[in-house]
Amino acid sequence: MIKFFKSFLIICICILLGLTGIAQENIRINHEPYLQALTDNSVSIVWTSDKPAIAWVELAPEDGTHFYQEARPKYFASKDGFKKVGKLHEVKLTNLEPNTIYRYRVYCQEVLKHEGTDVLYGKTVATNVYRQEPLRFKTNGSKENISFAVVNDIHGRNDLLKNLIGQVDLKTTDFIVFNGDMVDNLLSEQQMFGGFLDTATALFADEIPIYYARGNHETRGPFAPEFSQYFPTSSGKLYYAFSIGDVCFVVLDSGEDKPDSDIEYNGIVDMDNYRSEQAIWLEEVLQSPMYTKAKYKIVISHMPPFGGWHGELDIADKFVPLLNEAGAQIMLSGHLHRHIVQKADNTTRFPVIVNKNDHILKVEVNSSFATFKMFDEEGKFIEEVKIDAQR
Repeated sequence: MIKFFKSFLIICICILLGLTGIAQENIRINHEPYLQALTDNSVSIVWTSDKPAIAWVELAPEDGTHFYQEARPKYFASKDGFKKVGKLHEVKLTNLEPNTIYRYRVYCQEVLKHEGTDVLYGKTVATNVYRQEPLRFKTNGSKENISFAVVNDIHGRNDLLKNLIGQVDLKTTDFIVFNGDMVDNLLSEQQMFGGFLDTATALFADEIPIYYARGNHETRGPFAPEFSQYFPTSSGKLYYAFSIGDVCFVVLDSGEDKPDSDIEYNGIVDMDNYRSEQAIWLEEVLQSPMYTKAKYKIVISHMPPFGGWHGELDIADKFVPLLNEAGAQIMLSGHLHRHIVQKADNTTRFPVIVNKNDHILKVEVNSSFATFKMFDEEGKFIEEVKIDAQR
């Protein structure tokens, strides 16, 4: 009996030690930070942890000091007066100076238990600023020369994404546009990160912002309704506008390509009403000083206003007349998986570039004109479109 009791006691101790080991496993940042919704005076920084945690960003000026010289101010992921507890973290930094470089570090502290007002915290993890340089970003502002690139319809092909981004001089690039269909569908967080976002973060997105125009394939799958939480915008919607220097960008969410009643959607979408709602917003933003005073007016929409499918026709009907009236200069699209440059005509009074699914569009803007150059995956030049600044 004593022998049995000793054996039982040893087994219990082993189980407890095993459970303790599991409980003490350190929290990790499992998807590194990336930049969203950059403006002249604000930015959103997004990342994830593998355990529920509170999160914050430490911010420092680019003044030549070591990050550890002093305690840096902390900005928490919070809402309604509470620090948010979760695995997805977003910190929006505001009141920044235009055209200014900032250094940053992100933190997570695990929350083991929260009962009433009692909170039990676990380990803390952060990006490294000891043996490597802190991460940086530069706010938008008044500048004559702007450089950006556009990719679209990657459909989870990370090797292609690496190839195309590898053609870009990231040191002189202000931002990258993801113009939709970066994956085939959205099944889970892990599938989204594995499909393109981890690759983008490793290549550039922790220091160079992504501006995202949702494609029709990002509307598909059980994880699709969560998409906007990972890609916050300045408007709080998936359609928005932003400016850099003399350029105003209007980013549209073109929605799905087939009628809402199509069997493929199983009655889960309401895209026609969504585009009607968006048209009301578009009419307002096209009258804003940010747009009317801009020398360049560039529209970004995953689906072009032609092709004959329902969604494309709805864009042509609801968006194009407003854009025509407001003097839009060019639209950048994808979706059709082929290279098309449609010149301005009486129906659409601005050129439309459809960037092929394995091409990259490189854009350079100066005070006099803007060039839009397309290259294939081997870096071969395909075609160029040029527009002049409006005076």
